[in-house]
Parts: sequence; C-alpha cells; structure tokens
Amino acid sequence: MKFSRRGRCLAIFSALLLLCSRITAQQIQVTLDPTQTKIEWTLGDVLHTVHGTFKLKSGTVMYDAKSGDASGSIIVDATSGESGNHSRDKKMHKDVLESGPYPEFTFFPKHLTGGVTEQGTSNIQVQGIFRIHGADHDLTLSIPVQRNGDEIRATTSFAVPYQAWGMKNPSTLFLKVDDKVGVSLSTVGRFVAHGAPATTH
Repeated sequence: MKFSRRGRCLAIFSALLLLCSRITAQQIQVTLDPTQTKIEWTLGDVLHTVHGTFKLKSGTVMYDAKSGDASGSIIVDATSGESGNHSRDKKMHKDVLESGPYPEFTFFPKHLTGGVTEQGTSNIQVQGIFRIHGADHDLTLSIPVQRNGDEIRATTSFAVPYQAWGMKNPSTLFLKVDDKVGVSLSTVGRFVAHGAPATTH
C-alpha cells in the first residue's frame, strides 16, 4: 500500500514537472534593436504634409505562445521628435507634446493574437496600453512579422488622435492641421524561446 501511494506521488510529481517544462517552453521574448528601428510620423495641413521622426529608447516584449498573454514595454524618446524645422519642432515640444514633463511614449503589450512561424511571414495583432502625455489609451496593433532564425523584422502603423487625447492642436488662424498624427514603425529584433527542454546526448 505504501509503495502504491509513493508511486502515485511520483507519477503526479513527474506530470507536474512535464507540465511546467511545457509551459516554460512557451515563453517567448523579442528584444528590439534601437539602431535598426525607424519611427516616422506625418501630420497633414491645408498646404502639405509634415514628415518627422522619433527614436526608440528600448523595446522588449514577452509573451506566452499558448495563452497569448504578453508583457514588457516599447519606449520611444518623445524628446527626439523632429521634423527638420527648428521653430516648428520647438512649438511641437513645448505646446503639443510637452516633452519636458512627458519625455517618453510607452506601449505596454497585454495580449497577442496569432503566432510567429519558425520561418517566413506571419501576421499578428497585439493589444495593449499606449501611454502618451501622461495618459493611458487602449491600442491594438496589426503587425506583419518576418522571421529568419532568431532575427525578426516587423512593421506597423497607427493613428494618434492627439487632440482627442488631451493635447493641443497647433492650428492657427491661417494654418489648419489635422487632429490626428499618422505613425509608422519598422524594426529588427531578436527572437528567443525561453525554457526550451535541454537536448540530451
């Protein structure tokens, strides 16, 4: 009887270990390379479209390939924003972005839908929270992903309704601009599966 109980305990323990190893093996981490990340923005007015850029400070996304639960952060340097016109950029930072007290934009991923294939192109959606100008907003990104080994390339684009999100519209009596900014991002990162079972020889 004691042997039987001990055998059952060992079987349960072994099953738990196997389950834990499978769960751990599902943990994926993607680390973005700021030097290979390009963030561009556009703002239309009655005469033309203004083009500008921002710089990525850091980006790390972790997710469970089975449940889709995600965490991490993608941090953009708000103070790096520029359009090539000093006076316009000064007004943007002072009156619109207020990048002094709000020096970063941050996207916090919460859930990922769709999977990244071992090789080739995948399409995923990432739901999360976008923090800008001191406030949080729900944001879902559609992201085509190209994977080659442990290298991953991704692009996405979205609109920021900055006026609806509490920022000032810089329009003047003689110059009217859109109340939304278009943002596009292309990046290269490293794809790592954590906790994969060790290979035995």
